[in-house]
Amino acid sequence: MTQKRVNTFSIVGYDPETGELGIAVQSKFLAVGSVVPWAKANVGAIATQALANLDYGKKGLDLLKEGLSPEEVIEKLRSEDDNEVTRQVGIVDTKGNSASFTGDECYDWAGGKTGPNFACQGNILVGKDTVEDMADKFQNTQGELAERLVLALEAGQKAGGDKRGRQSAALLVVKENGSYGGYNDRYIDLRVDDHETPIQKLQRLLEIFYLYFGDKEVEKVKLDDSIIKEIKGYLKDLDLFPGDINSKNNDEFQNALEVFYHQENFEEREQVDDHIDKDILEYMRKKVN
Repeated sequence: MTQKRVNTFSIVGYDPETGELGIAVQSKFLAVGSVVPWAKANVGAIATQALANLDYGKKGLDLLKEGLSPEEVIEKLRSEDDNEVTRQVGIVDTKGNSASFTGDECYDWAGGKTGPNFACQGNILVGKDTVEDMADKFQNTQGELAERLVLALEAGQKAGGDKRGRQSAALLVVKENGSYGGYNDRYIDLRVDDHETPIQKLQRLLEIFYLYFGDKEVEKVKLDDSIIKEIKGYLKDLDLFPGDINSKNNDEFQNALEVFYHQENFEEREQVDDHIDKDILEYMRKKVN
């Protein structure tokens, strides 16, 4: 069976302040998120691509957990691989150590760039500016790790990206107990499997993720008389509030607001005091108007 090359550019990154690890990737390849990104909280993050060997992901994380450095992991993986000249891999660990490898038979342009807390790599690229600009953007951008990774991906696309074009993109960020409900470490797992502008779509999905599940400090709006009347109007338009539109913060209003939160999957943004999340208020305004 002929194996398809994952013609790709990616970045793996680590945030020492939050402990988050992640990968962002874009490719002219269907559903690249099912192949390239591998990560485990408190261990490391790996991108495996080109003529991708998925064992580099699973085995690589096991080796990192054993205490090997990213460079040692790559050496070990290559030594056990009869076709290592066709592989490309980037790794970062929880000490901020990073490494990237590009086999001699990866199609030009192919290469990578590493630094503290990140590794960028790509193959079948327009040129080296893709990985250079990704590295620069990641190093010179503040904010959440996920945002920095996607912005780096966007910078790589603007610099040329994949020679063959665009098809899919993915973002994986892990942290301990980071999932919905805290059941596992998959904090953010977003995929655009087939789209004309996958990075832009991925950015939009990340915005929606933060709206529903983001754990950033939220900006609150006090439920004063005018805001209560405004919200009651929206709830009435949505057939959730049958009462009079006045400024009373009563049980009828609170029950209708709770139904709205749960109906729209905003349980993790629900406020228990006399306030409403500003982002949720803006969402209501746009939904009704």
